[in-house]
Amino acid sequence: MKQLTLTASHLQSGHDVPSGRRSILKYPLFLSGGGRSADAIMARDWSETPLGPMDDWPQSLRIALGMMLASHFPKAIVWGEALTTFHNDAFLPIIGEKPDAIGRGFDEVWSEIWPDLEPMIQRAYAGEATFIENFPLTIRRHDYPEEAYFTFCYSPIRDETGKVAGMMDTVIETTQTVLSQRQLGVVNGELAHRMRNMLTMVTVISNMSLRHARTLEEGRAALSQRLAALGRAQSLLLAEKGSAMDVADLVEHAFAPHACLRDRLILSGGECPLPSKQGLSLSLALNELITNSIKYGALSGAGAVRIDWTQTGPDDPFRFIWTETGVENAHEPERRGFGTRVLMEFVPANFLGEARREFGGDRFVYELIAPLAVVRSAPAPGARGDGMTADPQAGNETARPAFPS
Repeated sequence: MKQLTLTASHLQSGHDVPSGRRSILKYPLFLSGGGRSADAIMARDWSETPLGPMDDWPQSLRIALGMMLASHFPKAIVWGEALTTFHNDAFLPIIGEKPDAIGRGFDEVWSEIWPDLEPMIQRAYAGEATFIENFPLTIRRHDYPEEAYFTFCYSPIRDETGKVAGMMDTVIETTQTVLSQRQLGVVNGELAHRMRNMLTMVTVISNMSLRHARTLEEGRAALSQRLAALGRAQSLLLAEKGSAMDVADLVEHAFAPHACLRDRLILSGGECPLPSKQGLSLSLALNELITNSIKYGALSGAGAVRIDWTQTGPDDPFRFIWTETGVENAHEPERRGFGTRVLMEFVPANFLGEARREFGGDRFVYELIAPLAVVRSAPAPGARGDGMTADPQAGNETARPAFPS
């Protein structure tokens, strides 16, 4: 036996052996270099366990323990009918804050997942090894249940007679790898989805802008303007680092090239994040509405624009309302161009809703109505700091000029 000087009060799992010495204990060679786990083995009174005193342990167990303790791979040994547990230091992070596992039954240590482990342990005791990758388990190694994944092998350990006396658990936790792969799959799927949506929009916009243009220059200008609107919306989507764009932010970005018109714009609505597809579609609608208003509507003269959006009860639809006042001779245009199709067909289709236009006297109204489930958002009470205040739940919306200087 090799003699090492240890402080008996510190021979517990989780404590390093101190430099001060108060007693001399015999430290078997097979525990040599076993670190904290070897300390815990030495500190336990084995005479009151099914294994009995350490001096009576079979050579097969001693050899297996020596191999386990010397390994830098997380390993545990389950021994005998009582499923007595041993582990090495590399196994400690897997156990976490569980009470000392060494000397306790494996079924007690992992009671919360025993129904998942028992069949595999039975196979190991029957002489059959088990290898499983990324096995999901809900464990409680801290004060809360935790979803975790492990790749492990249960291998039978035979005694001097060739009989299976226990098993070796070699395990690697793969939780972070699995969750990262899962997140990467979601990100890639979202990226592919956004690319398909964007390419579809660009294709439709390009074809229809050129088809409805009376001259090549007119087509080029219209296409450039519409693609720029899409680009601004996409930049907003990236800035938000998510898949939602708030209606107020979309309006602000749409009016960014027209700063001189800000004092003629009034917003009224609560916080309303839109999914990326609907957000990009609304950005196109805003581009058409702003362009038409500057050319022919309220913003071409001394008029004003009010934008309202509402989402009240769970069964009520989402409404986006663009109202121009001070329009000279508001009337429906004779020519139905691509801009009209964007507002009346393309955008409502992407919202799974409908749209209407109203012309009368000095007033023009465009309203988009969509199921609230498509919008996937809820009204936020209180005020925003971007020139818009609202409390849609209370029904007392207050509008004021947006984006004050």
